[in-house]
Amino acid sequence: MDLLLLLQAVIMGIVEGITEFLPISSTGYLILSADIMGFWTKEKADLFIVVIQLGAILAVIYDYWGRLWQALMGLITGKAEGLANPRQLGLSLIVATIPVMILGFTFADEIKMYLFNPYTVAIMLIIGGLLIFYVEKNPKPIIAHEAEEVSLKTALMIGLFQCLALIPGTSRSGSTIIGALWLGVSRKAAAEFSFFLGIPVIVGAGLLDLIKHRDALSTTEDWLVLGVGTAVSFIVALLCIRWLVAWVSRRDFTIFAWLRIVTGIVVLIAAWAFGYNIQG
Repeated sequence: MDLLLLLQAVIMGIVEGITEFLPISSTGYLILSADIMGFWTKEKADLFIVVIQLGAILAVIYDYWGRLWQALMGLITGKAEGLANPRQLGLSLIVATIPVMILGFTFADEIKMYLFNPYTVAIMLIIGGLLIFYVEKNPKPIIAHEAEEVSLKTALMIGLFQCLALIPGTSRSGSTIIGALWLGVSRKAAAEFSFFLGIPVIVGAGLLDLIKHRDALSTTEDWLVLGVGTAVSFIVALLCIRWLVAWVSRRDFTIFAWLRIVTGIVVLIAAWAFGYNIQG
């Protein structure tokens, strides 16, 4: 048993749990972490980075089970206690999921081949940070105070923003939360809608990648490493979700913009000054 590899898996799980629902790109930070630590072979590391996100999304399902079940029942039966339009949230999530599912399933292998590298991550971290500054400086009138109030038109636009997250370093949470804010969704609703939207996207991508590349995990130790990372990401993400909702109720996302930009610049400087390998 390689204890160093297990320790690296724990670290990757912590990174995933902290970053998945923050607008800073979990995939980007996982790629950087794996590259710095020399974590696994590239094929196994790329699979790990996609599948480990299942742990974080299970934390959302666990924490929001009541509302998610209500949304599902409202979609099926047209009845949900306290909601004027019981099917609204379910339909909005379906509409918002369609664009990224189409693009993701069509170009998943090409994205991993050409864009899963620290250079792409660094550039997109910086660009995303600048976009956060822009949106925060130009607030829009609120049109949806709760996730259940997001219209189908707004959901489709959020879904198109989510497609940008196929580029590592952009951030799925960042693109959907900041996109929702730009469209006039409240901070709390934007964060929660982003959480819910991650369920079909992350579960679909994780299971598809695991099925397509399961031969890369050839030993019991390989599956143990993946299991440890996923379990750690679940625990850490559960804590982070609750903190983020409390955070957005009081403050803006400017601090995350600075974090993105500083991280991106550090990676680029490291590449130039110290010969850090930024080749895919």
